[in-house]
Amino acid sequence: MKVIKNELLPSPAECAVSLKNVIDALYVLNGKWKLALILSLVQASKRFNEIQNEITGISSKVLAKELKDLELNDFIKRNVYPTSPVSIIYEATEYSRTLKSVLAELSAWGEQHREKIKQSMREQSSL
Repeated sequence: MKVIKNELLPSPAECAVSLKNVIDALYVLNGKWKLALILSLVQASKRFNEIQNEITGISSKVLAKELKDLELNDFIKRNVYPTSPVSIIYEATEYSRTLKSVLAELSAWGEQHREKIKQSMREQSSL
């Protein structure tokens, strides 16, 4: 883990703006499924069942709600095709791709955290 020394702390006003921005972002991306859904759909457009099979543990009801929320916030697009039966394909929008660096950082942090926890567990078991 990196330790940053001799770095100036942000001013109280900068902290307040940053906090507001983080709260706004978390309001839109809240919950444990939204970022995973965006990541899944950025990789490829999918049908409802394909998404549910890829994201282990999400219920149909929760998936439907999360997809609606993401569509309302312009992260995904729901395409309805007049086939028999009707085909519905979900795809990531260009706007969802603005989260690329956020997802990359979150992935890197998640890997780092997982290793930290594994190391901690190894240390505990060796006592």
